[in-house]
Amino acid sequence: MRIIGGKYKGKKIIPPTNFSARPTTDFAKEALFNIINNYFNFENIDVLDLFSGTGSISYEFCSREVKSLVAVESNYQNVAYIEKQFVDLEFDNAKVYKSDVFRYLNYCKQKFDLIFADPPYSLENIEEVYHSVFKNKVLTEASLLIIEHSEKNNFSSLPFFVMEKKYGSVHFSFFDPEINHS
Repeated sequence: MRIIGGKYKGKKIIPPTNFSARPTTDFAKEALFNIINNYFNFENIDVLDLFSGTGSISYEFCSREVKSLVAVESNYQNVAYIEKQFVDLEFDNAKVYKSDVFRYLNYCKQKFDLIFADPPYSLENIEEVYHSVFKNKVLTEASLLIIEHSEKNNFSSLPFFVMEKKYGSVHFSFFDPEINHS
């Protein structure tokens, strides 16, 4: 995998071969970040990356010099790898926590401008990610929640849904809490 934009554009990051995660494809990442770029000035936002896996999305945000980034991942090996990459790339504005995402959201006191969630496609209660984010009020007012998922999920009936974008087998659903659904 490689970083596709920002300060470290083109930098290859090669996780160990026994790594248990599915990184977002470069094609889908590039399209995703083109969309996000229309919403935000990266330097002014606090980002939460849920189900961080390889850290691929976190590195993209940090390479674009976001104000701060928090990565949450439950697998110890993945957390150690992400932490090492943050140090090696000198991403001083980034932290990684080893935690269950739902537990993290229940106790989180910080608010974020952008939350990206890439749960395992096989996660039974994938919609619970959406509900936990809004129930625990971890988004700022001018914010965005993006959930990566497979074609078997459809979030279009949920409040604040803005759009779904598809790139091959990768689907992104976008939610904006400023959208008024009356």
